[in-house]
Amino acid sequence: MNNFEFKNPTKIIFGKDTIAKLAEQLPTDAKVLVLYGGGSIKKNGIYDQVKTALKDIEHVEFGGIPANPEYSVLLKALKVIKEEKITYLLAVGGGSVIDGTKFLSAAALFEGDTPWDILTNAKPTLKAMPFGVVLTMPATGSEMNSGAVITNKETKEKLGMGGAGLFPQFSILDPQVITSIPHRQLVNGITDAFTHVLEQYMTYPAGALLQDRFAESIMQTLLEVAPKILKDPSDYDAASNYMWSCTMALNGLIQKGVPTDWAVHAMGHELTALFGIDHARTLAIIAPSHYQYNFEAKKEKLAQYAERIWNVTEGTLEEKAYVAIEKTEHFFNQMGIDTKLSKYTDNYEGTAEIIAKRFIERGWLGLGEHKSLKPEDVESIVKMAY
Repeated sequence: MNNFEFKNPTKIIFGKDTIAKLAEQLPTDAKVLVLYGGGSIKKNGIYDQVKTALKDIEHVEFGGIPANPEYSVLLKALKVIKEEKITYLLAVGGGSVIDGTKFLSAAALFEGDTPWDILTNAKPTLKAMPFGVVLTMPATGSEMNSGAVITNKETKEKLGMGGAGLFPQFSILDPQVITSIPHRQLVNGITDAFTHVLEQYMTYPAGALLQDRFAESIMQTLLEVAPKILKDPSDYDAASNYMWSCTMALNGLIQKGVPTDWAVHAMGHELTALFGIDHARTLAIIAPSHYQYNFEAKKEKLAQYAERIWNVTEGTLEEKAYVAIEKTEHFFNQMGIDTKLSKYTDNYEGTAEIIAKRFIERGWLGLGEHKSLKPEDVESIVKMAY
């Protein structure tokens, strides 16, 4: 097991009707900017719950943050922060709204002229405007980590940021919100969380027995509750386990002491930036090809995953490892997710070359757990995913 340090300062308030506790988490003298997405919270009752909880707290609203939070929209929110002298941010939404809020929390204190530099400079954000979260869509785990990904439509880029200053001060997780989530988004959430675990698990054995079993338990739970959630989102027990699994998949715990990959995300982000494909679906497109291409480096962990997650008990190590890839792709397909880029766009030719070129320009010359995936390898993997 590798050396590690672990600190997660986010307070979690989990369970039924916990949005009512929102005001207790905020400073009484705060001036809050409430950030949300396309307005679904006004249809499903969450908006009313938040407004009721904030009745004695001074606050301003900013809606319209899109999926894959868009830089130009966030700049409008940043203007509101400055003009209204906001002191506290509140994200009411899923991963996109929370990520956008993290960017704004950093940008609010940023001293440069161009806030996009926060992403291109890739320097950790250590100090930011405080913010909290009311989670409306489990998937990304952004409610309990310090990372964010922002999209720039003008340059067709999707870049990440992070740092110790970007943990939410609190996150309210009420599993009842799942009842109103559309089927497509539930499928995306399951896929996103499952792939988050794979990115931290599917590397090579590192003697971290407990971390492996933490990761495996999250995947097993997602596999168990996925059919229940997709059939009946009002199943509170299934919803509770689904929501907490999404949070635990990316709150930092399972990656401590082990190597991690994240090459699937790096490639997937480019597909979203270029074609607007849902984030989770880009992961499902890339992951099978990535594991096939890097089979030799990952086969021991693939075989372990086959045995412990998919109950594959027969065959050689290599045979089990191949079955693991097949079963993972089948799982995505069963939920209705296509795992080939050509199913999403007719303009896929040349995509691999574009992505490889971008990685060269950014200096991303070694991805994966061994930092050995070069841009030409990335090009091959994306072509395999056509």
